[in-house]
Amino acid sequence: MSDTAAQPLDHAAALEELALRDDYALNPEYVELVVDAADRGDGLRLRELLGALHPADVADLMGFLSSEHRAEVAPWIPLDELAEILPELDDRIREEVLDLLPPGALAEALQELDSDDAAAVVEDLEEHQRREVLAAMPEGDRAAIEKSLAYEEDTAGRLMQREVMAAPQFWSVGQTIDHVRSHDEDLPELFFDIYVVDPAYKPVGAVPVSRLLRTKRDVKLSEIMEPVTEIAVDADQEEVAYVFEKYHLISAPVIDAGGRLVGQLTVDDVVNIIQEENREDILALAGVTDAGRDAKVLGISRSRIPWLAVNLATAMLGAWVISLFEGTIQKVVALAVLMPIVSAIGGNAGTQSLTVTVRALATRELTAANSIRTFGREIAVGLLNGLALAPLMGVVAAVWSGDYRIGLVICAAMVLNLLIAASVGVLTPLTLSRLKFDPAVSSAVFVTATTDFFGFLIFLGLATIVLL
Repeated sequence: MSDTAAQPLDHAAALEELALRDDYALNPEYVELVVDAADRGDGLRLRELLGALHPADVADLMGFLSSEHRAEVAPWIPLDELAEILPELDDRIREEVLDLLPPGALAEALQELDSDDAAAVVEDLEEHQRREVLAAMPEGDRAAIEKSLAYEEDTAGRLMQREVMAAPQFWSVGQTIDHVRSHDEDLPELFFDIYVVDPAYKPVGAVPVSRLLRTKRDVKLSEIMEPVTEIAVDADQEEVAYVFEKYHLISAPVIDAGGRLVGQLTVDDVVNIIQEENREDILALAGVTDAGRDAKVLGISRSRIPWLAVNLATAMLGAWVISLFEGTIQKVVALAVLMPIVSAIGGNAGTQSLTVTVRALATRELTAANSIRTFGREIAVGLLNGLALAPLMGVVAAVWSGDYRIGLVICAAMVLNLLIAASVGVLTPLTLSRLKFDPAVSSAVFVTATTDFFGFLIFLGLATIVLL
């Protein structure tokens, strides 16, 4: 190869090496190169920089850019890569990017996607954009997207891809392989199983592609098919994730109310579901929403104020309890220094029990069948932790205050509050779940309020009885 031919390749390789750190995160220096090119309006340089990135890295890059820079960068994304980039973008950023693309280019890109990814993109379009883009698409692709959007959001029907590889029971391995080779355009880009169907198009089994390729051509599919786990088209996405995790599935057929095969779900879809559900639960436990990298200050503040207001109300409840023992605190000033310790240790212990319980509910490890045993276990843990930590704190408090009775009071209060923390940490999410509320959203504030209330009440109440 000549030097002139090798130079562009070397330059592209150098850009790829510069783009990512060892942990596969984008280098800040590379982001700055893109920003500089956008500021100059240098489209050719932008295309060069974008071309050196994997579609997932381009999606990540768009998240680091401001709205103004995204407007400069989006038109220079190569059309052949646009189809792969759109599904990778965060929802808010994708909506913004979609507004920058002409309907014709977007329709062309959507035709390269599987029906599930195409439906997810079209869902983010404004109504007038959606009409224009769908009108520019071939009838078959348009119908597939419209059918997907007809299903409820966050259900298997909305998430599934309609393209599947199905074959009748009487087909041989050779017939199946020949069909795959001759009908490549009608099949999903990636699939793991051949679904074996009866004359009513109901799945009766599945043949993994790996097994198909290892079997002789004259063997019937009915002889090598395996049992299949079906998923109802109206199943919630949490149920889908649970089934995939429980049965270690790579793919699964989706069936309608009549049991007929209408699509399939694959493990890449489920990974996205699990990440989304975990992110929602983590944010909900803190009472916040996903702000995003370019969220506005006013919007973030507005989303957090309601929960802070609830916490303020619970804090006032704790302050009211303290006010009931104002006379005790005036006579024994040391109590004012020590009482936050009791409520703080209770709050932390309650959060531990709460987190474990919410996770167990989400993974269905905790049910009515074992709830009593789980409750008893957490009570035992709370008692053991109290007996381990309270005496140490009691000794420190007694030495510091010079009064062994204060040590006894804080010791007893810590043990009792840890028992209460364990109780509410389990019972609160269980009760909310039974009442059909999301335990991740509402539990934390109740647990904190309860441990603070009883922490102050027990500690100051015991101090009043023992010391006065």
